[in-house]
Amino acid sequence: MGTMTQTPPQETPPPGVPVLDALGPSGAYRTRNRQEVRDVTGAVMAELCLAPALFVNRTMKALRGASALPAAQRAAALARAGELFRTATLGGMTVQEYEAAVTRVSGLPISVVRTATKTCAERVGQSYRSVQLACPAGAVSDWRDPLARTGQAVWTRRGDVLAVHVPGNHPGTHGFWPEALALGYRVAVRPSAREPFTAHRLVLALREAGFGDDQVALLPCGHDAADAIVRGADLAYGGDEIIRRYADDPGVLSLRPGRSKILLTADTEWREHLDMIVDSVVRHGGSGCVNATAILVEGDPAPLAGAVAERLAALPSLPPNDERACLPVQQSKAARALETYVLERAQGTRAWLGGTGFVDELGDGSAVLRAAVHQLDGADAPQLGAELPFPCVWIAPWGRADGIAPLRDTLVLTAVTQDEALVDALVEEPTISNLHIGSHATHWHRPGLPHDDYLGDFLMRSKTLVRV
Repeated sequence: MGTMTQTPPQETPPPGVPVLDALGPSGAYRTRNRQEVRDVTGAVMAELCLAPALFVNRTMKALRGASALPAAQRAAALARAGELFRTATLGGMTVQEYEAAVTRVSGLPISVVRTATKTCAERVGQSYRSVQLACPAGAVSDWRDPLARTGQAVWTRRGDVLAVHVPGNHPGTHGFWPEALALGYRVAVRPSAREPFTAHRLVLALREAGFGDDQVALLPCGHDAADAIVRGADLAYGGDEIIRRYADDPGVLSLRPGRSKILLTADTEWREHLDMIVDSVVRHGGSGCVNATAILVEGDPAPLAGAVAERLAALPSLPPNDERACLPVQQSKAARALETYVLERAQGTRAWLGGTGFVDELGDGSAVLRAAVHQLDGADAPQLGAELPFPCVWIAPWGRADGIAPLRDTLVLTAVTQDEALVDALVEEPTISNLHIGSHATHWHRPGLPHDDYLGDFLMRSKTLVRV
């Protein structure tokens, strides 16, 4: 690759405002073209350097030209990176400063961000072990394996370079893509302009842990250059508008909405599971794809709706940096726009909470998104498919005649039932990605288990090998 100037002419940032550099194959790259990163009050938190298309193209070429680290080195580097992400000062930010910055720009409660730091670090640290669990039982991961002498399936990469476009709704979304590094991919990450701190910190941690600058890159950029990231990679993964533009491309894996749900059948007593139900709705500030957005009840849903609304109504309205905060915060203008959308979407429903509005102004340009609970007339109501970035839950009656149709297109379904025939049908339904049977919150997960299938199933393939 040709020589790149690492520090082109640039404007001086406002005093005290950090600059988040692009991280290319020759280190940090600071550009004149930048985007302001603002917190929920509208204050400028940082300036994000936007890499030009030429820099992106050169970076993608460098990633393609690099060789993967040996497997043992990848495993050790990922373990170190997880610990560095959780504890180290990276890019001049302590972990406490990083968490405070994420809280301010995302509006997620500080307790949620702290938990996300630990969870993300654990997932990154165990990435190498996790991807081994995705390997088919009949395959080996190295052609040198003695089993290959008589013929064996070998698990191999579908490409060399992965483009990652991760949304900024929750830091936890960054816990999965390092599995590509575990498999020997080189990775180019385009951070979210809304919350770039997590991607920036994670790439710095990976580099400090042992992955070279030509192994993992951070490429903040505009739309044209973002297309160049996808075009320059073998495969792409993520959930922003750039990825969705390539939704029909088999080389692109687009993150889907969660639309996670809870089903309570008549052979269970919902009152015994109320803590789990409320926790599924409100954990993570209600912002995650694994938060329950719909509850289906075999029988009258009104008593459950009233009980859930009573619990959620008691949650306090607080700034996100308050230790007691549990609800998300947005800039007031964005919060009001979301409120208008939800109220229009909820027309014709019975509102138990939030029916006249759910925005609570904090007086500093930001507003709390308080919880909303709406009861629907039937399991076929269109609102059941609505997923929103705060605790907003739609509760509907469900009967055996409805079947599993209302439960389709679900990332996580918690089914509280004793009906084994129903469980059989839910396990076999291909559009239900994860099934929790019994009183397990929809957000339950642990490293090594698939989130929306194993990422390795997208990144890898098996081929037959026989050798002397």
